[in-house]
Amino acid sequence: MAPLVWFITGGSSGFGYYLALHALAAGHHVIATARSVTKSAETVQDIETKGGKVIELDVTKAETIRQVISQAESIHGHIDVLVNNAGYSVLGAVEDITPEEATLQFETNFFGPLRLIQAALPSMRARGAGTIVNVSSVAGQDALPTCGLYAASKFALEGLSESLSREVASFGLGVLIVEPGAFKTNFLEAAKKTDVGLSEPYRGGVVDTVLGKFDSIRGFQRGDPAKGVARVFEVVTGEGAAGDLKGRILRLPLGPDCVARVEEKLKSVSSDLEVTRGVAMGTDYDNL
Repeated sequence: MAPLVWFITGGSSGFGYYLALHALAAGHHVIATARSVTKSAETVQDIETKGGKVIELDVTKAETIRQVISQAESIHGHIDVLVNNAGYSVLGAVEDITPEEATLQFETNFFGPLRLIQAALPSMRARGAGTIVNVSSVAGQDALPTCGLYAASKFALEGLSESLSREVASFGLGVLIVEPGAFKTNFLEAAKKTDVGLSEPYRGGVVDTVLGKFDSIRGFQRGDPAKGVARVFEVVTGEGAAGDLKGRILRLPLGPDCVARVEEKLKSVSSDLEVTRGVAMGTDYDNL
């Protein structure tokens, strides 16, 4: 197949970085973004020496989004694959999250992708080709204690993606939601605990326990990011081990831990549906 042009946010670290390198190694064109090119100098150089391009972008700065998309489109003439990967997690009890932390979480994980999608869609729609990849998380399906705002932002991204996939299908465009479990990237290192800390009522409880578990697995995650991004690449391109899934799926779960948690979530939702069926079915007007 002809090389695709990939635009990958958060491309200087984590999944974005590994995906950029994978696409470049396969002979594709990559335009990655970094919040600070200076602070990410090593990975920026790595991407650019392999033939990629890195643009500075803070996805929370709404006024810069359309300009950056236009700049990216001018490099190779268009964008084939928009990958909304930039994101982070704020950790803490929902009660302890400050308004500023909640706002920044959504600006980064939801409104940033929304604005990028809106900026990239006109060109994709005009060409009748393109794929939007929204990197969610297993937390976009199953919300653990401590992850309330992070999960909320990913639930929102998944809802947006579901609707978007139905809106743009007739234009020949695809949408893919990627749901990684625990992969060995810098994600946990970059996670931020709420500024107010853990308030007294939550100390020694489930929130405290889960925070401790995150601390204990940092650096020991079982997921191999190189394998994870390979599956994403294959589903988008239709090549390789997962290539036959191209166009057949909306969600791509990644990792045994993700599969297990989503299976338990589905059981819970199914159970709720069944036990409430009689109540739910009896709420119409009697005379209709």
